[in-house]
Amino acid sequence: MAITAAMVKELREMTGAGMMDCKKALNETNGNMEEAVEFLRKNGQAKAEKKASRIAAEGLCKVIVDGDKTAAVVEVNSETDFVAKNEEFQNYVAAVAEQALATTATDIDTFLAEAWKADASKTVKEALVEKIAVIGENLSIRRFEKVAAENGCVVTYTHGGGRIGVIVEAETAVVNDAVKEALTNIAMQIAALNPKYISTEEVSEEYKEHEKAIIAEQIKNDPKMAGKPEKVIEGAVNGRLNKELKEVCLLEQAYVKAEDGKQTVKQYIEAVSKANDTTVTLKKFVRFETGEGIEKKVDDFAAEVAAQVAGN
Repeated sequence: MAITAAMVKELREMTGAGMMDCKKALNETNGNMEEAVEFLRKNGQAKAEKKASRIAAEGLCKVIVDGDKTAAVVEVNSETDFVAKNEEFQNYVAAVAEQALATTATDIDTFLAEAWKADASKTVKEALVEKIAVIGENLSIRRFEKVAAENGCVVTYTHGGGRIGVIVEAETAVVNDAVKEALTNIAMQIAALNPKYISTEEVSEEYKEHEKAIIAEQIKNDPKMAGKPEKVIEGAVNGRLNKELKEVCLLEQAYVKAEDGKQTVKQYIEAVSKANDTTVTLKKFVRFETGEGIEKKVDDFAAEVAAQVAGN
């Protein structure tokens, strides 16, 4: 059977595998699409170890929620943005999120070793290796977190089609649409401004002292501060630290939807609490951003082609 470019394209879109791999699979299976997928799975699994050394810095964050009491977020990485947009990969990430919602594991190694929810005959790690074989790229379940609310609720927010996933847990005696909408607004704030803490009370003295040392060094090298009394310098250091804490602490941040531009997140939550005759207390938030902290490989296409030519 003649293998057409359209058939290769269809198989590539189905599996995310490389174009030449798709063409070979179709040739080996006489154009049978289902058998070609199986061929890629069987043939690719042996190559999974080699793929594991390649950098997976793209991918998706997926958030899943059960009612308003439990939520989970996962980050699954791929090598390319092309695969991240692939339906096969997206369905797999959704299955990993379902796994995270049901898990009792608290670390990634235990998570990878447990039975795969979609097929208990294999582990999460074994299912991952199989998916690497089908898709043809290195994939990585990088991290997960599960959040359960005891006296309140959880809300979730996904930004950029899965680039950022956020969970917010709040303690509240009233869980209605207004409260959940307010918490969703807070989740959007977290996605946009990336706070590190809920409040200044969470910030360790070690962090404060570290930042003060950096600020002091900056002021020391500022010609405008040369010769200033120690008390003035100390005041400037504390002033800059307080300004920085307002940026990294959620409750101290200016609420992004504030009409006057001055209302803080803390004041917004207090207003929502009063309007709903309850006390809403933020207990925890989780923010995953795809590829955060991973050093991405910058490909030099011209150099890659030159290397291939030289090798022939």
